[in-house]
Amino acid sequence: MNEELLNAWLRLSGAINLDQFVSDTTYNEAVICNLLYRNYKLGAEALTATDLCAKTGMLKSQMNRTLNEMEQKHLILKKRSSQDRRQVFIALDMSRIEIYEKQHARILTLIDRMLERVGREKGEDILKLFHEIADTAEEVLGEGTGKSA
Repeated sequence: MNEELLNAWLRLSGAINLDQFVSDTTYNEAVICNLLYRNYKLGAEALTATDLCAKTGMLKSQMNRTLNEMEQKHLILKKRSSQDRRQVFIALDMSRIEIYEKQHARILTLIDRMLERVGREKGEDILKLFHEIADTAEEVLGEGTGKSA
């Protein structure tokens, strides 16, 4: 069954990538934008690169490179903390938020189309299962690193 789960996961990932699910940005940029957008919508505190690394699992060097590219594309803004000059907060560039919102709406439309085909009830079951798998993955991967989820 392990091999079948891996193959199903790779098929899903491949189908998403072939469709260029995140066509206007790279995958990592889209993930970061989603985190920053959700954070903004919740009215939560600004996130740092360290926060984003913890939430995405990206290495610090990869995160810094991605954030620099996003800044050059005017997708994000960096603001140095007034209390601790070493700390830099990352936020979406609200003057260009329409780029992310357009892409986000496209992704939600694709998800809606998939849910129509599998059915809303199955969709709810899939959502619960995805959360259970994510929780379990964080727990198991945390065991291997000594970190707790």
